[in-house]
Amino acid sequence: MPSRRKISKGTGSVGLSSAADLPVPMVPETDTPTAGRLDDRGFWLATTNRIARPVLENLARRELIKNMPVEQQANAGREKYSHLEAFGRLLCGLAPWLALNDLSGSEQTLQQEFRKLTQVSLDAAMALRSPDFMNFCHGHQPLVDTAFLAQGLLRALNVLWEPLEPQIKKQIIAALKSSRKIPTPDGNNWVMFAAMIEVALLELGQPTLETRLEDCLGKMLRWYVGDGAYGDGEYFHFDYYNSLVIQPMLLDVLMVLQRHDSAFAPVLNLVLQRSRRYAEILERFIAPDGTFPAMGRSVTYRFGSLQLLGQIALLHALPNRLKPAQVRCAMTAVIHKMIQAPGTFDPRGWLQIGFYGHQPAMGESYISTGSLYLCAAGLLPLGLPPEDEFWLAPAVQWTQQQIWSGKNVPADHAIKDVHCVELPALRRTKLNYRSTA
Repeated sequence: MPSRRKISKGTGSVGLSSAADLPVPMVPETDTPTAGRLDDRGFWLATTNRIARPVLENLARRELIKNMPVEQQANAGREKYSHLEAFGRLLCGLAPWLALNDLSGSEQTLQQEFRKLTQVSLDAAMALRSPDFMNFCHGHQPLVDTAFLAQGLLRALNVLWEPLEPQIKKQIIAALKSSRKIPTPDGNNWVMFAAMIEVALLELGQPTLETRLEDCLGKMLRWYVGDGAYGDGEYFHFDYYNSLVIQPMLLDVLMVLQRHDSAFAPVLNLVLQRSRRYAEILERFIAPDGTFPAMGRSVTYRFGSLQLLGQIALLHALPNRLKPAQVRCAMTAVIHKMIQAPGTFDPRGWLQIGFYGHQPAMGESYISTGSLYLCAAGLLPLGLPPEDEFWLAPAVQWTQQQIWSGKNVPADHAIKDVHCVELPALRRTKLNYRSTA
């Protein structure tokens, strides 16, 4: 099983002020200069700063509900949910970078600022007397975003759990447990939200419910349809939910379960092989100009639809045919094109509904301002240190650039694997649980 990340000392600072203005041209067949590679990381950091700052600064001041606009369809009633959406989804994407050690220079300064803002925000979102106390259990939607928040915690326990005061830890556990008031889902990708919350409680030293952990996980595994893809329930949906929710959460849930019970290792290894294939498919979706198809529902999550590709890069588990540099170049082109489209942000810096710019008609009835912050899940490779091959290797063309420039690219092939997976039951003993203090 690949390690989650390789941590070592950073090589220097990355300028943030000009990175957002860097052009992203077509990558030539060869690229030997090194100057542009750290600029890619600088651009990603500038993008992170631009997306995250309004949410975290307002929440840390306990003014998120007061100041965040809630763009939505008329009479959709999303004000009850949008603020937890923004925070939970942002945390899901930001966490691997927050967890990274041994940075230096301006990147370290930015990271330390966001670590502190996030820690303070966790208290602001969960303290009962806070004006920004969030809705974790009323209606069905909070199950989704409590799960994204839980996923973020699991991706950065060293900074988003271990240093926290005992009272804040108790608040987090209470918030996670309160989501159990929402009925257990059983017919679509929402089963992964219940499983994610339960596995986070397991990792935080709490007892778990088999009906919301193994049973939900087993349902998702039974919906596998082949070639690295799962159905969203009984039927396959041609959208990006395999990358937005299903496979990233399968991996994160199973990685925790394997740490607690080695009997889950074979299932994790199988799921990882499927995810590697689906990551390969995602990379092939990226056109030579950095666009990708606006296909299916929830496309207003923008480059969050590439979460699984970034996660597989973060795990150092890319298929052999995908070089880390080509994934970096492809994802950078996508992010650059989307983030700089006019209307992506409102005049105060909040994201607006759309795929490329401001396109409110593309938002479903469940979409609001907070929903859009799932785009941050497309930034997971920032959890790799600056000297990782992903960031330092010379730029190379991604697959569609190679094909459309006439290169003799090998044929693509489906994978073949088993359809049915035997999922063990977690051995629930006191050894599974640890103190929350």
